[in-house]
Amino acid sequence: MLLQPVLIVELLLSGMVAGMLSGLLGIGGAMVLVPVLTFVLTHQGVPPEYVVKMAVATSLATIVFTSLSSVRAHSKRGAVRWDIVRVLAPGIVVGSIGGAQLAVALPGKMLGILFAIFIAFSATQMFLDRKPSPSRTVPGQAGMFGVGVVIGVLSSLVGAGGAFVSVPFMTWCNVKIHDAVGTSAALGFPIALAASAGYAWAGRNLPQMPPGSLGYVFLPGLLLISLASMTLAPLGARIAHGMDIRPLKRVFAFVLYCISAYFLLR
Repeated sequence: MLLQPVLIVELLLSGMVAGMLSGLLGIGGAMVLVPVLTFVLTHQGVPPEYVVKMAVATSLATIVFTSLSSVRAHSKRGAVRWDIVRVLAPGIVVGSIGGAQLAVALPGKMLGILFAIFIAFSATQMFLDRKPSPSRTVPGQAGMFGVGVVIGVLSSLVGAGGAFVSVPFMTWCNVKIHDAVGTSAALGFPIALAASAGYAWAGRNLPQMPPGSLGYVFLPGLLLISLASMTLAPLGARIAHGMDIRPLKRVFAFVLYCISAYFLLR
C-alpha cells in the first residue's frame, strides 16, 4: 500500500487531534482515529469485512505511544493515582485480550451500537455531575479486578483507551477529576498493549490483508499517528490542569456524546 502525500497529511492531522484529546481528557482519541482510519482503509482497497476491525486495532495500538506521552505530563503534576493503576491493571489486561478476540468475532455494526450505548451512558453521568457519597471510596482488590476486566473488554471492542468508563467510575469513587483523567491516561497503556497484541494475533493468517499490516494493525498509520499524537499530548495535559473541574467534566461529556452520535448515525 503506497502512502500518498494527502494520506500522510490526513494521518498526521488525525494524530495531532488525538494527542490533544489524550492529554486534555485522558482519552485515546478513538473518536477521531476510528472514523478517519475507516475512511482511509476503505479508499485504500481494504476488504470491507476487515475495515472497521483494522481501524479499531490501529487506534488501540496508537494509544500505546500516546498514553506514555500523556501520562508523563500528568505525572509531573502529581495527577496519576498509581495505587489505582496497580489494582486495575491486571483485570484490564485480561479483559483487553479477551475483548479483542470477541471483537474479531462480532459484526462491525454490533460493535458500533455497543460503543454508542456505553459511552452515551458515561457522558450522561459526567454531564449530570451527581455528587458521590462523601464516604464512597474505590472497591477492594477483587472489585477493582472486575472493574478492570469490564474496562478492558469495552475498550477492546471500540478501540478506545477506556476513559469513557474509568473516568466516570473514579469520579464516582470520589477521585478528583484531574486525578481521574491522569490515571485514565496511565491505564490506557496496558489496555492498548494487550488489546493490540490480541488483534495482531487474531488477524495473523487472514488473506488479502494490505501490505504493512501486522494482523489487524495498520503499521504505517500507527507510525504517523503516534508521532503526531505524542507531540500534542503534553500540550493537552497543560491545558487540562489550567481548567476548572466543572468545565472539564462538561467538555468530557460533550466529547462522549459526539462519539455516541457518530456510531449511531453510521
